Amino acid sequence: GEVLKNLNKFYKRKEIQRLGAENGLDARLFHQAFISFRKYIMESNSVSADLHIILNDICCDAGKISLPGHVDDLFPFFLRHAKQIFPMLDCMDDLRKISDLRLPPNWYPEARAIQRKIIFHSGPTNSGKTYHAIQRFLSAKSGIYCGPLKLLAHEIFQKSNDANVPCDLVTGEERVYANEDARQAPHIACTIEMCSTNTPYQVAVIDEIQMIRDPARGWAWTRALLGLCAEEIHVCGEAAAIDLVTELMYTTGEEVEVRNYERLTPLTVLDYALESLDNLRPGDCIVCFSKNDIYSVSRQIEARGLECAVIYGSLPPGTKLEQAKKFNDPADPCKILVATDAIGMGLNLCIKRIIFNSIVKQNINEKGEKEVDLITTSQALQISGRAGRFGSSFKQGEVTTMHRDDLPQLKEILSETVQPVKAAGLHPTAEQIEMFAYHLPDATLSNLIDIFVSLSQVDGLYFVCNIDDFKFLADMIQHIPLNLRSRYVFCTAPLNRKEPFVCTTLLKFARQFSRNEPLTFDWLCRHTKWPLAPPKNIKELMHLEAVHDVFDLYLWLSYRFMDMFPDAALVRDIQKQLDDIIQIGVCNITKLIRASQPTVASGAIAAMSEEFPLSRTARDSRLISALQGAKPPGQPPKGTEALGERRGKSLKGHRSARREDLKIPGHGSLADRLLREGLLTQEMLRQLQSEWQGQHRNGRYGPGSKREDRDSSRETGKKKK
Repeated sequence: GEVLKNLNKFYKRKEIQRLGAENGLDARLFHQAFISFRKYIMESNSVSADLHIILNDICCDAGKISLPGHVDDLFPFFLRHAKQIFPMLDCMDDLRKISDLRLPPNWYPEARAIQRKIIFHSGPTNSGKTYHAIQRFLSAKSGIYCGPLKLLAHEIFQKSNDANVPCDLVTGEERVYANEDARQAPHIACTIEMCSTNTPYQVAVIDEIQMIRDPARGWAWTRALLGLCAEEIHVCGEAAAIDLVTELMYTTGEEVEVRNYERLTPLTVLDYALESLDNLRPGDCIVCFSKNDIYSVSRQIEARGLECAVIYGSLPPGTKLEQAKKFNDPADPCKILVATDAIGMGLNLCIKRIIFNSIVKQNINEKGEKEVDLITTSQALQISGRAGRFGSSFKQGEVTTMHRDDLPQLKEILSETVQPVKAAGLHPTAEQIEMFAYHLPDATLSNLIDIFVSLSQVDGLYFVCNIDDFKFLADMIQHIPLNLRSRYVFCTAPLNRKEPFVCTTLLKFARQFSRNEPLTFDWLCRHTKWPLAPPKNIKELMHLEAVHDVFDLYLWLSYRFMDMFPDAALVRDIQKQLDDIIQIGVCNITKLIRASQPTVASGAIAAMSEEFPLSRTARDSRLISALQGAKPPGQPPKGTEALGERRGKSLKGHRSARREDLKIPGHGSLADRLLREGLLTQEMLRQLQSEWQGQHRNGRYGPGSKREDRDSSRETGKKKK
């Protein structure tokens, strides 16, 4: 007890904390080191003799001499223990210099050696800002276009070559040469992570500059802006990024010329919501923020005899383009689009009206944490701006919501000023991590990253990007023997860690790579069970999308380790075939959804609910109310909420359901159709009718309501008695 008391006294001493800080122990490390040191003393059977003597002196003298600074004699032993568990303390000065991120402009000496002209093309979606930048790109002797998506890079690649300006395409997965002899063309269209900061150009275009604040990818825009070696840098994006870009360029001694653009076609926020899918018109696009909502809405649309195109983020680029082509084709009967915010950039679409199915979205914050919140003004403007594209068949755009309650909130969001972009992202480079590893040879890559981030110093214009995905992959392949540079490359692979099949494949790639065994086409076909058949349900469609991601991963690694991933051309061929198979699945998506229904009964309930006006989930309603500071509506029965979340809707219960909406035989077609198709029996219909009447009377809805109503009646009766 006396030892513990003195150890805690040692820990609380301000002088000891100051000495710890001087030796590289910040508050967090000091606390962790002390916990370990205390455990070592209290639980170890072999404390060193000199430490044992010091502890004995402190405890024995405590009641006699009472020397106030006596516990300070423990500090040399504490520091020695701290250096054993935190080896970087011995080389802290060197590590701090390596992780000093306060002057990123100095990382690019080639760019600093020339005086660059910076032109910021500022304006909303559909204002022609990128068009003007691309015109300068095409007229230059040499140029590079840097975009956020493969689709955008491919579009500029096509436009350039169609305009007789030879242009190469460079993405993480492939390089396509304009010249048949594979000579590098003077123009390059690339995804922004792939831009070269060593090659000189006359003109560079950096698209969607506001993404410099992106928690995961912002570093790529920072690197391009500070590092591209071009006489003219044309930056395109939201006005919210002007101040930050100007400040960043001030640190490089370069001035920014701002050119402002206005939207080329009018955009109107309607005063009424859609409320029912029966009110859809040709040229409508329903925007959802989850796959489940995409599936639910598309099925309900096709149940009304309408065709719809479907676009969401995890679809291959080729499938997205085909769906966009189908929707845009005047001769195609498909006139409705159901999409996620993936349509916000990269696709040219002939949309008349954008309809937000929901105004809440899941986001990843700077700490890598998931947050569900109202969409931002920037997101709302980006998506809304897709309506009424200049040059399309629609001369003006319209925006509204699916639900009446969401419309005032959407109007408020769209009327707000976009929050200024305040900081630019940074990411540790392979060279910096290698220097760390030199000083800390026994640390894992994940630990090296943690130490780097904890020691890094950034100035107010920058932030360190979220590295959770990197650390996830580093931990996953830590047991595989790889050299540090190869390990770093594997950990920067662009994959979705929520996809188990893709993560497992990366693990197998790394294991075979470590054995110096090439990853052949035959090996990949065996692993993915190629060839694959068209999907029969949604689960199979999602697996095909994951296989497509695996092929992407192979191509990405083949670009970096050509000898070990030698069959890129063959993989690219089967990836195109897989794209066609996925397109078949997406074109038949409502059949896949129907095949995914667990039982006939649930299918009947789902079909019945399609006749009611579509509404947001109970979860969305409560969330929006909470975000607006209003009291959330009462929570419906659990069964109902599960059904609502699973199908992306509820039945509006006490607010909108009317008795006449449930059409009985002789009064409508839905029940007749269900009876004819064997999805509903007369007994089931009578039971449903009875339940709906009882639920409507009590302002309730959902499975189990009838029983709850009886229980409620009994309780009321007891009170009266």
